[in-house]
Amino acid sequence: MAQSLPTATGTFGEKPVLSFPETPAPEDLQVQVLEQGSGEEVEAGQSIEVHYLGQTWGGRIFDNSYDRGSSISFPIGVGAVISGWDDSLVGQQIGSRVLVSIPPHLGYGHRGMPAAGIKGTDTLVFVVDIVGAR
Repeated sequence: MAQSLPTATGTFGEKPVLSFPETPAPEDLQVQVLEQGSGEEVEAGQSIEVHYLGQTWGGRIFDNSYDRGSSISFPIGVGAVISGWDDSLVGQQIGSRVLVSIPPHLGYGHRGMPAAGIKGTDTLVFVVDIVGAR
């Protein structure tokens, strides 16, 4: 059975707004390509450049790069970021907009990220625009 995922407004490069279903958060990692890119596939070990919005399931936005006006880059697929990002972004094409629902065990774990207001039980939802990889 397919899990109900949030919907996101906007297109690649625009700050999205998420609307959440009335269902509980999925227990497993869920990845939905909202807009298919036409670039190369992202490979583990590359440095990926993205714009993103992060929000707790049905809750508040805890971070986004759109308001800062600059994308971020980081190593992907090598454990430098939360497992849910490594697991969902490797293999995606550059130019894609991807919606990712990350359960706590693939996010910040039972400790959460108190500085960002993320509890250990929070499912994290990201809209990620993959700008580039090298």
